[in-house]
Formats: sequence, structure tokens, C-alpha cells
Amino acid sequence: MGTTHQAEQQRTSAESRRRELLEAADRVVLRDGPKASMNAIAAEAGITKPILYRHFGDKGGLYRALAQRHTDALLAALRAALDAPAERRERVESTLETYLVAIEARPQVYRFLMHPAEEAGSGEHAGFDVGRHSAPLLRRMGEELGVVIAERIDLGPGSEALARVWGHGIVGMMHAAGDWWLGERPCSRAELVRGLADLLWGRLAAAADRAGGPGF
Repeated sequence: MGTTHQAEQQRTSAESRRRELLEAADRVVLRDGPKASMNAIAAEAGITKPILYRHFGDKGGLYRALAQRHTDALLAALRAALDAPAERRERVESTLETYLVAIEARPQVYRFLMHPAEEAGSGEHAGFDVGRHSAPLLRRMGEELGVVIAERIDLGPGSEALARVWGHGIVGMMHAAGDWWLGERPCSRAELVRGLADLLWGRLAAAADRAGGPGF
């Protein structure tokens, strides 16, 4: 019994320490974006780099942990927008708005997750090479949105496969348009939301809610 309790305490302590290190990493990412380095994160956390490696293995391990943390939060916000008591068009616009607000509010985090460090140096001082990691984030979001669509909309024969097509297509559209908009600011956020919603609206407006589902 004592051994089990001790193991549970150690596990809880390790999880708490891991959260603290991720919060330190977040602070560095907010400051440095894609140029964030393991050295800078270790210094922010007040530890040595070997201790940081002990918790996350390598840069890729830390990146994946940060990516999961932020993707979980974004997906929760998108689901909340989809669950809001409103007409379908309003919920579509609210979901697009939620995504754009998230990347606009923390652009350095967005760039860290989606763009490689172009001038981050090499060796010990290199930034995170995130280009090879960003595709799995978009795939995860596409799959999650596909599940939501399949739960809520009756797309007829082959509905589940088509829902996945829509999920990945919508995420790709949001990502590409949002990336362009964040870099160039060619229009207001509201104008971009309306334009993207107009692009999506034809088939979405015509599709019926799935019987027994939560509605879309």
C-alpha cells in the first residue's frame, strides 16, 4: 500500500514538474517564436538542458508536448463555438472567427507551431525545426473536425468518408487563409470570416442535421 501511494506521489510530482516546464517553454515561445531554443527554455525554467531532455527526450518531444497542449486548447474552443446555441451560419462564422482570434492573439505561438526557424542558427543554439512536425497537427485537426461533421450532418451515402473530406478541406482552408491573412493583413478579420463562410455555405446550408445528433 505504501509503495503504491509513493508511486502515485512520484507520478503526480512528475506531471506537475512537466506542466511547469511546458509553461516555461510557452514563455520562451511567446518571446522568441520559432527561434526558441532548448538552451533558452532550460534557462527560463532554471534547470540544465540535460534535465529538460530527461523530461521530453529531445526537441521533437518538447515540440510535440507543446503542440498537443495548444492544439487541445484550440480544438476545445472550436467545439465550444460549434456547440453554441445559434443558427448554423452563425456557428460556422463563429468557428472560423475562433480559429483566427486564436492565431492572432498569440502569433509567436502560431509561428512556432507552423513555421520552421529560418535564421535560428545551428548546433546548441538552433531553434526548433518545426516544418516536419506541423503536418500532423493539421491532420489531427482535420480528423477531429471530420468526426464533428459526421456526428452532426447527414451527408447521404458515404457520409463518414465525405465528412473526413470536409474536415480536412476546411482545416486546410482555414490554415492557408489564416496564414496569409496573419502575414499580410489584406482585410479585416470580419471580412475574412464572411468570405470563408460564403465559400463553405452552399452545401452546408443544404445539408440536413443527422437524426438524433446534436445538430450543426
